[in-house]
This record gives sequence, structure tokens and C-alpha cells, in this order.
Amino acid sequence: MALLLLVILVFVRLHSAAGKDVAAATANALALQSIERALNLDIALAANRWLTEHPALIQPAVYYYRLYYLAIIGVLVWVFVRHAEVYVKVRRTLVTMILLVLPVFWALPMSPPRFALPGVVDIIAEHDILGSHALSGHAAREVENSQNLYSAMPSMHVGWSLWCAYAVWYALRVSHPRLALLSWIFPLGMATVVLITGNHYVLDVAGAIVLLVVSIAVVSAWGRLTERRFARYGA
Repeated sequence: MALLLLVILVFVRLHSAAGKDVAAATANALALQSIERALNLDIALAANRWLTEHPALIQPAVYYYRLYYLAIIGVLVWVFVRHAEVYVKVRRTLVTMILLVLPVFWALPMSPPRFALPGVVDIIAEHDILGSHALSGHAAREVENSQNLYSAMPSMHVGWSLWCAYAVWYALRVSHPRLALLSWIFPLGMATVVLITGNHYVLDVAGAIVLLVVSIAVVSAWGRLTERRFARYGA
């Protein structure tokens, strides 16, 4: 647990240091928008407008967006306490996601729709439950400098929620297969929220799915390799 905490702290520090090239982030966002238009996936503006037309849903969306980290902590503790037999694999998957996504953030800064798509309303900034929208001057600049605002690809809000669903599903897939499937509702909700709040594009969500799949594959391959080594030396 201490090692995992260290990895997360390192991720936060390196993540905040990446994505400072605004020009590159904007250019990458414009290129992504062109790809989405070609694929008929350019729904970010329409999704954002839908939320602004339904103000009663804005605050729940903001809570959903901001409090996802509680789900990560809760899932980690739950798996560790109640399903220790799968904890190592899901923890390794989480760490692998962190290791794989950091180079992407450094190499491919991406401006989110709220910055790079005209007409999109920055829902989180206007209704932030953490109060950052009320800051101004030096305090606002300090908050901005401590965050990576140009790491939209892939969406790690969706990525972490996908990991939560995977961890729960993996723990319950044998004993409670139907209940295990319900865990995937969480990332579906998060994907919807990041789109309607103007924080991510459809392809950002797709990138998060790819990240989870690749991380699972890497951990599985590493596990098979380790088993073969143990079997060889044991023999």
C-alpha cells in the first residue's frame, strides 16, 4: 500500500509537470476535432449544450466528475480487505496504467473542448464544488500552475472509473457474475459526464478504454512470464 501511494504521488507530480505547451495542445485538439468530424463523432458541443439546457443536472454532474477519486480509494480498500486473492493483479493494472499514460501526456498534450471548441461552456469551472471558480488573481494562478490542464488524451476520469469497474468485476466475476456486470455502469456514467461538461472528446474516452485493455494485457503477459520462470527454477 505504501509503494502504491508513492507511485500515485509520483504520478501526480509528473502529471502536473507535463502538458505546458499550450500551442501544441491547441493544435492537437484541432487535429482531433477534424478526425472526429470525419468519423461523425463530433458530439462534444451538442452534448455540452444539452447539459446547459437541463440546469437541474449540472450539479449532480459536477459531483460525479469531482468525487470519482473516492471510488478509487473505496475499491482499493474493498478489494484488499474482501478479495485479497485478486488485489495484486488489479493493483498492478492500476500501476501499469499510470506508467503507460505518463509518456502520452508528455508527448501528446491535448486541449479539452472547454478550451479549444468554440461554444462549449466550462461547466466545472462555473459550478465547481471545490470552490476554485471563486478564486482570483494570484490564488487562481497558483491553482492553475499546479494542474495539468492539457492532458485530455486519454481521459483519466474515464480511465480510473474503468479501472474501478474492472477491479470490482474481476473480484466478483465468479461468485456474483450478474452483480459484477453492474460495475461497468460507473464508467459509462463518467464517460457521459466528461462529454457533457466539456472536458473530453469521444476519442479521449476511446483512448481510456485502450489504456485499460493494454494495461490488462501487459499485466497478464507479465504474470505468465513470471509463472514460467518460477516453474523453470522450481523444476
